[in-house]
Amino acid sequence: MSEETPGFEEKPEVPAGATPDDAAEPKKAAAASSEEEAAAPAGDSAAAQDTGREAALLAQLDQARTALGERTADLQRLQAEYQNYRRRVERDRIAVQEVAVAKLLTELLPTLDDIGRARDHGELVGGFKSVAESLETAAAKMGLQQFGKEGEPFDPTIHEALMHSYAPDVTEDTCVAILQPGYRIGERTIRPARVAVAEPQPGAAPAAKSESSEGEAPSDKDTDAPEKG
Repeated sequence: MSEETPGFEEKPEVPAGATPDDAAEPKKAAAASSEEEAAAPAGDSAAAQDTGREAALLAQLDQARTALGERTADLQRLQAEYQNYRRRVERDRIAVQEVAVAKLLTELLPTLDDIGRARDHGELVGGFKSVAESLETAAAKMGLQQFGKEGEPFDPTIHEALMHSYAPDVTEDTCVAILQPGYRIGERTIRPARVAVAEPQPGAAPAAKSESSEGEAPSDKDTDAPEKG
């Protein structure tokens, strides 16, 4: 048996005329192959990571869109509630203003009645006339309107009957005298007109009918009747 001499490594055989670089080629090829084999799984892992990251981003985008839709609906609801609130406040403000104006003008009605009576008696002269007309103008600018005229039909919703009588020349309940004018603000009546009412006189219509019948000319038949006899 032959004995191996320790301390010597077995070297690959190198063809004659080959350089040391040619001897290193097999080692480089083996190293490159091992690197490619290691890089292949790394590339697959990176692609899987990118896919997972993309899926996570899409999920986050869907959540953001859902949250945006909910916040948009909340904003629209709040905006509608705010608009309704503004309309209620404006409506209440107008109602309170109308009540305040009506209360003020109601307190002025006795003064306006005195001015009207003074005008009817010819006492509205001089400086008193100027003050009275200014007060009436200011009340009209605040929306106060006077109503009630003689000869108009009686309406219990706007008239208050203080006197009652019968008249042969009326065909329905009629205001024959205005004792106190009525006042309104817009469609709201703050005081009805106080009036004297006349009703058609009972039996007046039949009497008028009989009088008209008596005044009719005799017909040809009645005129011819004696001649035939």
